[in-house]
Amino acid sequence: MNFLINLALLALVAVVLAAWIALPWQGVLALVVLFAAWMAFTRRGQQAASVTSVGISTLGQRVGSSAVIVVGIAGVVGVLVALLAMGEGYSQTLRNTGTSDTAIVMRGSSASEVMSVLDHDSVTLIPQAPGIAKDAKGQPIASPELVVAANLPLKGGKADDEGSVQVRGVSEQAWAVRPNVKIIEGRNFQPGMRELIVGKGAAKQFAGLEPGRTIRLGSEQWQVVGVFSSGDAMDSEVWGDASAVADTYRRGSSRASVVVRLTDPKAYDAFKAELDGNPQLKVDVSTTLDYFAKQSEGMSKVIRGIGITVGLIMAIGAMFGALNTMFAAVAARAREIATLRAIGFRGLPVVVAVMLETMLLALIGGVIGGLLAWLLFNGYSASTLAAGTVGKLSFELKVTPALLWTGLKWALAIGFIGGLFPAMRAARLPVTTALREL
Repeated sequence: MNFLINLALLALVAVVLAAWIALPWQGVLALVVLFAAWMAFTRRGQQAASVTSVGISTLGQRVGSSAVIVVGIAGVVGVLVALLAMGEGYSQTLRNTGTSDTAIVMRGSSASEVMSVLDHDSVTLIPQAPGIAKDAKGQPIASPELVVAANLPLKGGKADDEGSVQVRGVSEQAWAVRPNVKIIEGRNFQPGMRELIVGKGAAKQFAGLEPGRTIRLGSEQWQVVGVFSSGDAMDSEVWGDASAVADTYRRGSSRASVVVRLTDPKAYDAFKAELDGNPQLKVDVSTTLDYFAKQSEGMSKVIRGIGITVGLIMAIGAMFGALNTMFAAVAARAREIATLRAIGFRGLPVVVAVMLETMLLALIGGVIGGLLAWLLFNGYSASTLAAGTVGKLSFELKVTPALLWTGLKWALAIGFIGGLFPAMRAARLPVTTALREL
């Protein structure tokens, strides 16, 4: 019978914790206000406040055991927030790539640029669609582009350590399509020449990408002439003239995509409808903002899943540490708790007091863990193979307020479980038995 009761209690706790983790800050604030009102204006709440103050006042005498809870939970929160910050930084980098007034056109059913091949006729027809902005010469702002992979030596690695970088062949209109791309060192490549400009993220990851250096792409030697910055996923790429890249990799007149600038975001629907309705074209159209946001979804879920899995494993260890510590604390205060109950304190105030004490320690651990994660990892540079690309994506970890809030909720959840069962034991312990315990 007791087993079934405990099993039902565990199921209830699991449901409560799931709801707690999903609760927005407004809901948490409402719960705090209601709980504070209960403690201030009800008899049992006032009793709970009294017992809690006594327990907290003795924490200084239990520094060692209390530190077990704080350090354990700080470790859980720190690791969890750091891993989630990796996913957030990755997602933000891709979400910040593209705009609602630019569109990317690829071959139909292509999941990404690296899987797309547009023939010469398609590349010629696409810029003729309505809704595309024109430059000062009256030419449509459309950049046919080619994406290929190249292996280059990694910085700081062994001589034979190589990584994959995404090489993008672009047209002269690439700058009008992406005005955020700026040359920060050296100069731009000359059309028709085997010259490259490299994103600042790629320059940090790979050796030999400094202006003036020569690298080998395919069977040809290319000279690096400049470094550019875009503040998005393009920072991880290497750019060259589309015709020269196509010649080196024997792609002929085909391209992977055509990126266009629209007259305004409202022109997108008409532009897409025109291309979808053209029987000569079999293409997929999306805004660049939507395209890159979609590319981030899969990897972000993987990183978040890893973070939550590792966090859960560590949380279980922290929970057991909190349980052991609080059971020991309850046993050491058995006479004190029994005396309080003997003079009229009910079981509920005792339960609340023990749990509040544990959750206070958990809150301290959560704050410390979140602060350490922010100090150590916010802005930390990392790279990974990006979904839909053939090269590494450089990005910075982002420890956002939302992630810190998630870490605090996890800390309080661990404290809740760590204090619940010791609190229930303290409330259920017969007074006469507790008075005989040392």
